[in-house]
Amino acid sequence: MSETVKLLELQNIEKSFGDLEVLKSLSLDVNKGEVLVVIGPSGCGKSTLLRCINGLEPIQSGKIKLDGEEITAPGIKWSKVRQKIGMVFQSYELFPHKTVLDNIILSPLKVQKRNKADAVKDALALLDRVGLLDKKDAYPRQLSGGQKQRVAIIRSLIMEPEIMLFDEVTAALDPETVREVLDVMLELARSGMTMIIVTHEMQFARAVADRVIFLDEGEIVEEAEPEAFFEKPKSDRASRFLNIFNFNEKK
Repeated sequence: MSETVKLLELQNIEKSFGDLEVLKSLSLDVNKGEVLVVIGPSGCGKSTLLRCINGLEPIQSGKIKLDGEEITAPGIKWSKVRQKIGMVFQSYELFPHKTVLDNIILSPLKVQKRNKADAVKDALALLDRVGLLDKKDAYPRQLSGGQKQRVAIIRSLIMEPEIMLFDEVTAALDPETVREVLDVMLELARSGMTMIIVTHEMQFARAVADRVIFLDEGEIVEEAEPEAFFEKPKSDRASRFLNIFNFNEKK
């Protein structure tokens, strides 16, 4: 049995917007190679949690550690930290005037100062991995939503992050393109990538997760392995939430 290595630690995280408490003394560990799925009702703090981990939102108190280093300490250079923490959003945010290939290699060249030939080689390999090699010279306007989101995932992967954060990446997609994005994420999980995934795709969550966190009103209400959570949630709040999704899927 392989040794468990703690990669990410959140200790008593507090986050507020004015008088609104969004995260309430939240503590959480993520192990290397683990896929953690975060679910919960809208407005419960899921996206804010990811944005705090990636330094896009400052926390009021608590600590976040990556590889044992406190990344919320004063003086931390987030530009370096974010090379280790990839994040993919609902919106693709691709540069419309650049080709797919140029979008992907921009950060390795500008931020990591990598050799262009090596960056291109890595980009082409990743495009081939997700079935988009033939789109390398296309522009974002020539792609479907699912294709754009796969390019956005590659753009993060090429930076060789230690952990990937996914924030409702299928929410803006047409139903027919959701599957192609979820398949890429499932393949990443199987390859051993450490991931935190915020999603409302319950069947996908059950298939991909090593552990499920149910968040409500800024607090972890329940935490369990996927089979246990989806079959017999312990909290009434999680049960009500899952019943809504079961009803919607049957309609």
